[in-house]
This record gives sequence, structure tokens and C-alpha cells, in this order.
Amino acid sequence: MTTPTGKTPIPYQSGFERVAIHEAETIHALQNVFAGMAHKVAEAEGHANRAVHAKGHALVRARLTVLDNLPPELAQGLFAQAGSYDVLMRWSSPPAEQLPDGVSTPRAVAFKVLQVPGERLDLEKQGRSQDFLMVNGPAFSAPDPQAFLKNVKLLAATTNRSETGKKVISAVLRGAEAAVEALGGESGKLKSMGGEPQHHPLGETYFSQTPYLYGRYMAKLSLAPIDPQLMALDGAGIDSEDDAQRDAIARHFATQGGEWELRVQLNVDVDRMPIEDASVEWPQDLSPFVAVARIRAEPQSSWNDGSQRLEDETAFDQWNCLAAHRPIGAINRARREVMKTSREFRSSFNRCPIHEPSA
Repeated sequence: MTTPTGKTPIPYQSGFERVAIHEAETIHALQNVFAGMAHKVAEAEGHANRAVHAKGHALVRARLTVLDNLPPELAQGLFAQAGSYDVLMRWSSPPAEQLPDGVSTPRAVAFKVLQVPGERLDLEKQGRSQDFLMVNGPAFSAPDPQAFLKNVKLLAATTNRSETGKKVISAVLRGAEAAVEALGGESGKLKSMGGEPQHHPLGETYFSQTPYLYGRYMAKLSLAPIDPQLMALDGAGIDSEDDAQRDAIARHFATQGGEWELRVQLNVDVDRMPIEDASVEWPQDLSPFVAVARIRAEPQSSWNDGSQRLEDETAFDQWNCLAAHRPIGAINRARREVMKTSREFRSSFNRCPIHEPSA
């Protein structure tokens, strides 16, 4: 069993995950910082948002189809056999505020595969969904929870500050990022602070950034557009109006659908493809992303009168999963606790219990 480069995927071992001495303390500090941002925004807006990726741009119903005849190393967990499942997809952007799109931050997509068979990781969670969360960049902005905490504290200091000032800063950061990219580079930090290029979110390729179990192996995942209508949007600009991303997605889905490939990158070298350092991009020349499923969405209303209610009722959580696809690594361990705190506060403040959507 080998990857397309002839490398053999490495089976997961618990020793690949190493808990830092002060990790629990750091995660607790992250919970406090995110909770503080959530409370500040809720008091200002009268409504509690997600701790991150608060602004939803689209909620789309789709269908995931697992590809036939996958090789054994790819036929794992949800993808062990061919089948089709209903999917709920959500496009969004950070941070914890409903910022105008003139403040340009990374694009994200989360999708919930509904009613999947198999052993659950957490039997206390409702439903039978498998959630995946992805961002339009292959690596996380920080290597570990300690470094992430430093970044989040900077973000917390700007929460609920002047939107006009943030737009000006975002424009400057976009210019800086453009200069970096002109030299063949890319800065995840500039993008996360507001320097994300103002591109159409449907043309982007998205990445899990952090690793998951993939059955007996370890992998990162990616979602890439494959139909001509979506591929034509790669790098396409959008305006800087307050809801530019929401409007751009709505215009597309009003008349057209879309199709994506869900791809898997198996770990074949734990030194060059580390589990605990989320800031390292796994080399694709060592282990390329390989398609395991396709997701198809038909034309529909991507944002309507019922979308906000569905936003409030629904959580996307990578720890809502099959045991075969447990998130691994320190950043994912931190996310588990931070997102739990966020969900509990959001549900309580909005007086809207969070539950799994129907198929």
C-alpha cells in the first residue's frame, strides 16, 4: 500500500502526539480569551456569535459521494466503501465579530456530512454527523497553542474597535501581502490580521490545516473546486462592500451549482509532516492530495430568511466525528475545549439550543 509517490503511509501511534507540560494551562487561557471576546461582542450586538468564523456567508445543501474502488490505504472510515450522504456546507470568515467584508480575513468552509455509519468518537454528541473545517491556506497560523494564544490576545485587543480603522488597516495589509506574493511568498500572519486578498470564496481551495486520523493512518484534507464555473472564479476579485462575499456566493448559486473534490494527503514521514506543529505545510511532492469523494450542490438560495436561525441552531465541530477521523495534534486539542466553551455560551445567551440538522 503506497501513495502516488511510492511512499508507504505511516500507521498512527499514540507517541506521535506529545502533550506539552503547560498545555492544559494554555488551553484554559485560550478559553478565557475567546470567552471574553464572545461576551464583549454579545453585549455590543445583543447576539452571541461563534468564537471564531463568526460571520456566515452561505449555508448550502449538497451531496457527498464516496468514490468507487479506492485503494485500501484510502478506503478508511467514512470512505471505506462507496456511498452518498447529505451535506450542509457553510462559508464564513473570522474573527468573532460580524465585520464588514472591507476588513478582509481568510475564507473558510465547514461541512457536515449527515447520517454517516460507524463508531462515534463521542457518544454524548447528538446525531451521526462527520464535520470537517477548512481554511483557504495549507498551514495554520501558529505552530502550537502557546503561539496561538499570543496571536489571539492581539486579536482580542481589537475586538469591537472602529470598523473604519480596521478597513484602512486591512487595505494596508492586503498591499503588504500582495508584495510578499509578488516575490513568490505568502504570509499566513498578514492574511489572518486582515491582509487576505479579496477573492471570490467559491474559487478557493480549502485545507484542514491540522491533521486527522484517517482510519489506521494520519492525514490532512482538502476541498478543491473541479467544475469549470467554480474554477473560473479562482483568483476572481470581489468588491469591498459590507456583505460582498455573501452577495457573490448568492449570485452564483441563484443560477448555478457547484462540484468539489474532497482530497486526502496521507502522512508518510512524521519528521517532514509533523503532527504537533500545525504551522508546517506538509510537502505535496512527498505525499500529494488524492481524491476520495466528490461534493455536488445544485442551484439554490444560499442565504435567506431562515439562514440566521439555522446559524444559531447549528455547530460545526471537527470533534463531532467518527472515531476513525479523530482530530490529532495540539491545536486540535485546544480547539476541542475552546469550541465547547463557545457553543455553551452561544446557546445560553441566544436561548437557542444547538442541535444537529435534519437530512
